[in-house]
Amino acid sequence: MAVKIRLKRMGSKRNPFYRIVVADSRAPRDGRFIEPVGTYNPVVSPAEVKLDEELVLKWLAEGAQPSDTVRNILSKEGVMKKFHDSKNSK
Repeated sequence: MAVKIRLKRMGSKRNPFYRIVVADSRAPRDGRFIEPVGTYNPVVSPAEVKLDEELVLKWLAEGAQPSDTVRNILSKEGVMKKFHDSKNSK
C-alpha cells in the first residue's frame, strides 16, 4: 500500500482550510485517510501551520511520501531537515 502525506481541503467556498493527513494514495483527495497530522490555513497572513512533528517523522520513517505542497510546508517548518538529519545519523 502506497502511503502519502497530503492536504485534505476543508472550509467553505473561497475560504480554504486544509488538514494535513496520511492517506492511501488511491483514496480520493477529500476521502478516507489513515491519520491527521496537522493543519494548514493559507487565508491568514502569514499562513498558519500546526503540525504534530513526532507523527510526521514517524510516517516519513515508515516510507510515506509527502506531496509537493506538503513537502514545501514541511521544509519551511524544518521537519524535512530533522528527518534527513536523523536518517543520516543512523
